[in-house]
Amino acid sequence: MPMHYIILFFAIVTETIGTTALQASNQFSKFWPSVIVVVAYSASFYLMALALKVIPVGIAYAIWSGVGILMIAIIGFAVFGQKLDLPAILGMGLILVGILVIHLFSATSTH
Repeated sequence: MPMHYIILFFAIVTETIGTTALQASNQFSKFWPSVIVVVAYSASFYLMALALKVIPVGIAYAIWSGVGILMIAIIGFAVFGQKLDLPAILGMGLILVGILVIHLFSATSTH
């Protein structure tokens, strides 16, 4: 796998950590989860900037946000007990299909 996609993957992971900590921070009223939010989002944007040296911004953002949405939905269910209905699950499935179409078939995407 090309290094820029590995960097993008870590940008997604750190963004997911930041978003999970944002929920746990209880609107920034808990200190350590709030610190994690700031550190994780800072790392995520830095890594995203590195990935953007090679990957077009539209493609990188589509992958970053789409995979992040899916990861947060899974964490929301597993950690916070948040349930999704069928339309939400289908919509997220369409997001995943869109990411796959971009990555597999678009000439804009870097491989």
